[in-house]
Amino acid sequence: MNTASPMTALKGIGEKTAALFHRVGVDTVGELLSYYPRTYDIYEKPVTFANLEMDRVQAVAGFVHRAPDTKKMNRLTVTTLTLEEFGAYLHLSWYNMPFLRGSLLPGGTYIFRGRVQKKKGRLVMEQPEIYTPGDYEKIQGTMQPVYALTAGLSNKTVTKAVHQVLEEPSLAPEYLPEHIRVEQELAEYNFAIHSIHFPISRDALLPARKRLVFDEFFLFILALRQMKEQTEGEKNECPIRAGEWTEHLLQSLPYALTGAQQRVWQEIQSDLSGETVMNRLVQGDVGSGKTVVAVLALLAAAENGYQGALMAPTEVLARQHAQSVAQLLENCGLEEKVETVLLTGSMTAKEKREAYARIESGEAKLVIGTHALIQEKVQFHRLGLVVTDEQHRFGVRQRETLADKGQHPHVLVMSATPIPRTLAIIVYGDLDVSVIDEMPVGRLPIKNCVVDESWRPNAYRFLEKEAAAGRQAYVICPMVEENPELEIENVVDYTKKLQENLNPSITIEYLHGKMKPAQKNEIMERFAAGEIQILVSTTVIEVGVNVPNATVMMVENAERFGLAQLHQLRGRVGRGKYQSYCIFISGTDNKDTRKRLEILNKSNDGFYIASEDLKLRGPGDLFGVRQSGLLEFKIGDIFTDARILQEASEEAAKLKRQDPDLELPEHQALKKRLLKYRDEGLRRMSL
Repeated sequence: MNTASPMTALKGIGEKTAALFHRVGVDTVGELLSYYPRTYDIYEKPVTFANLEMDRVQAVAGFVHRAPDTKKMNRLTVTTLTLEEFGAYLHLSWYNMPFLRGSLLPGGTYIFRGRVQKKKGRLVMEQPEIYTPGDYEKIQGTMQPVYALTAGLSNKTVTKAVHQVLEEPSLAPEYLPEHIRVEQELAEYNFAIHSIHFPISRDALLPARKRLVFDEFFLFILALRQMKEQTEGEKNECPIRAGEWTEHLLQSLPYALTGAQQRVWQEIQSDLSGETVMNRLVQGDVGSGKTVVAVLALLAAAENGYQGALMAPTEVLARQHAQSVAQLLENCGLEEKVETVLLTGSMTAKEKREAYARIESGEAKLVIGTHALIQEKVQFHRLGLVVTDEQHRFGVRQRETLADKGQHPHVLVMSATPIPRTLAIIVYGDLDVSVIDEMPVGRLPIKNCVVDESWRPNAYRFLEKEAAAGRQAYVICPMVEENPELEIENVVDYTKKLQENLNPSITIEYLHGKMKPAQKNEIMERFAAGEIQILVSTTVIEVGVNVPNATVMMVENAERFGLAQLHQLRGRVGRGKYQSYCIFISGTDNKDTRKRLEILNKSNDGFYIASEDLKLRGPGDLFGVRQSGLLEFKIGDIFTDARILQEASEEAAKLKRQDPDLELPEHQALKKRLLKYRDEGLRRMSL
């Protein structure tokens, strides 16, 4: 068995279980090793009722005075038990576990472990685990991994599989040169892999995580610099100069470009007509007008006889881009001269064949699509410019593969994810960076508020008021369906709740990532057309959807999201002429969480939010909310781990100076691992 072995090479994993692992992105033994826990269950010493902390999983010792009560509630059987300690009460409840009535015997002492919350002035613990004092003592102080799962795949199955792989010590050989490990005080790789999955303590987890985060950043930066070396100084074989078509577009716009847009457009024009190929990032806050600048570049490419491609991360966004480009071309009278083709995965085989033919013949001047653009069947006639939107959702190799479809085409990358410039220079190391740091004139600032759950009735009345005025709203929930073990809102039930509580004349629908592409497209098109007044959704709408009539963004359980993600969500409103609002409802009264959310309350500037968040959060915060989801990092986070990112960048620079091609004997293992890293990127991309 080796890291390339399929999951079926493991005992107890057949085709059916392997298919479940595939759904979470694990197909090989090596991918299982890097399928890191999302958090850990830490079995701490039981605490007294007086010392319970809200919204935390804790254990308490409780004496059972009387047998639990059981009653039916709709389709659920609810079992309840009340514990008392020095005049303080803790109310426990379990769903569909009526047998507990005969298990929790009066006169017995048990350890109950679960998340503690305050509801209607009472301390409650829902679905707690139950142990005898002796059993709990055996596991007290241990840390058990908790993995991200899919329906049918249990945490126990993943844990068992990882245990089996880690019994093969040769599967995790050291590849980082010793001089780097010594310089950066990094743990040995085998120790790090074992400890990230099954840490014996928090003290063992910290160095393990640091090592693996460093590795992710280090390999990424080395791969990035190899890319830059391959493209840097490449002769510009697609010289593009802006002409009449871009002027027509500029004159047809109902507004003038901001100073920042004009500056960035000038930088792009200089690159397109320069001696070397353009590789540029346009970084701009949500709603700053990046798309118009990209369309100007694509139009210039078409006027000079080249094809332009725009790749978006989701089908909804690709379709929206296609509609926006079509409208812009119609406004400036160029729709007949510049043929546009849309290519997405959900199109029929016939539609795809027709699109392939028009792209290959050169008939299609602008090609807009999803990752379907990088499939082998897509052959361009004369590709001169590649634009990727929300680049971090593709990864470096996908960008590279699309660029390889032409003879050294120019590359323009757009990102609305705000990153402090010092970090942007590192994570976009193969690109020149342009920043659109000015919002369009007349854009009304979004009004924000951070509230607790008691404010929800007010929020419902506000939603009704905006709907009555002809406006629309988004409501974001962290989950798709109910999970009795988690006291957080889900899309399906929340939609029913709104339908029951709001005016029946208001059309309310839901949207989530598990729906089929055709369903998602239909819902989004109806919302964009104004047929749906309130859309309840997961973060599937986070990127790029443009509905100017939407004026309210309400986020339930806002504490479950990172600030960068919340800022992206907020960017879905405030895109029209009406005043827009963002309501962050927090399900916890944790002071640190509230302090973090207050950053959003005070500012609509994504770059300020990113820098403030960086100050507030520290590298020791292992189990907090993932902030960025940037690029293809599995464990590292550029905000939380900014210091490690900087160190990895410095070591990569040092190594490239000492041994640019990694030819020294002590660098052979790293060279092999780097090649594998790049190949893995291509393999993931083709799935």
